[in-house]
Amino acid sequence: MAANHLLYISGGARSGKSRYAEQRALALAGPRSYIATCPIIDDEMATRIDRHRQRRDGQGWHTIEEPQDLTAALQTTRDSRVVLVDCITLWINNLLYAAETELNTVDEDAIQALTLQMIDAARQGKRTVIFVSNELGMGIVPAETLSRHYRDLVGRCNQTLAAHADEAVFMVSGLPLTLK
Repeated sequence: MAANHLLYISGGARSGKSRYAEQRALALAGPRSYIATCPIIDDEMATRIDRHRQRRDGQGWHTIEEPQDLTAALQTTRDSRVVLVDCITLWINNLLYAAETELNTVDEDAIQALTLQMIDAARQGKRTVIFVSNELGMGIVPAETLSRHYRDLVGRCNQTLAAHADEAVFMVSGLPLTLK
């Protein structure tokens, strides 16, 4: 690989985003890092995380569990030829939860700035960085203020990632649709 490559993969829940991202990463040579953003919050989530770990077991992944500081996590993976970040949607959820807990707010400008910092960190080095995110804007408008705010933050981040990505893929029913 002669240059840096950013791949953005989005789609609905259970659309095959993570599996497709892992397949793309495994097709590339060199050390691989997996940045996981999902904290274990209950037994069901622990089971899901364990399934993801088992799927990657024995395939040479270095896993970093980082729910909030993706810029720092990306900086620590500079020696990896492939980095998979799964998932952006949970990252934003974690940021929003931390802000609410500390009686702060996260607005679209803050998400835009954090996303651009993350992209700058991803652009360091000759590597492929794959970002996985849910597309939340295709359903009805949420009834609750917090849910609408969350959808808006994810939408802003997704737009920024897609605009800066070298390649963008939308997953539907396990099938990839190339956007760019």
